[in-house]
Amino acid sequence: MRFTRALTAAVVLLGLAAAPAAADASPSASPSPDGGAPTTAGTSFRTAAEFEQGQTATANGAAGDYLYWSFPADAEQRPTVKATVKLLETHAPQTWRVDVYDGLRRRQACQWGAQTRTADARTSSLELACVLRTVRAWSEPWSNDPLPGTYYLRLTAVNVPASDLGMPVSAEVRVESKDIGGAAAVDGSLAEPLVPGIAVTSGDGKGDEDDKSAVLSAIEPEDGWSSGWWSDRWVWSGIGAVLAALAGIGGYALTRGSGRPSRVPPGA
Repeated sequence: MRFTRALTAAVVLLGLAAAPAAADASPSASPSPDGGAPTTAGTSFRTAAEFEQGQTATANGAAGDYLYWSFPADAEQRPTVKATVKLLETHAPQTWRVDVYDGLRRRQACQWGAQTRTADARTSSLELACVLRTVRAWSEPWSNDPLPGTYYLRLTAVNVPASDLGMPVSAEVRVESKDIGGAAAVDGSLAEPLVPGIAVTSGDGKGDEDDKSAVLSAIEPEDGWSSGWWSDRWVWSGIGAVLAALAGIGGYALTRGSGRPSRVPPGA
């Protein structure tokens, strides 16, 4: 009877722990209702327009310009970058490309998606997409793995005919992430996310090293940067340990019998 109650409690615990883990599998970003997304784009990494995941940033430019935006991406997220370019009704064939760079300005490869597309003379708009690899909390120095921090999005036209240089265009960009969870967890984390604008300031102005603190870029995920060590794999590991213990107790209870010797010694 006690074993049955313990097993029932373990099943209830398993259901409660699985609920938040299943919720993590849904997209972590949602559309922003406040309309705070930028309506202009930067022209370099240093002037990239910042926007949050789930927002739709817009900008007007010209064919041949480099349009830059930046957004935050945290560990265990797999960002998907989408861009829409709207052209004039009359134009020569143009090829547009979207590239994504991490906080170290390393170009990140796309797992899949139409990163480069060509608009023929009859196409008034085209859509680009890039699904990045899952962001890792930590990696080896020689690796090109995506790390937590600021990511840069660059949209530009390549091989633009001279007749179309300077032609007005409009663009929309959007980033959403899927939370991969413990499947992408690693044993380590960065001391700080890779974000721009790191500076050193002093609270009293005397230059005391003990009073200096790092001032990071204002852009960050809505819930803040993750610590890198916690993930849902700890929940599943704990549940596995509990079930293993209950299985051991159940096996002992089934094999020990009634607790009495099978034969009574003579004269007892």
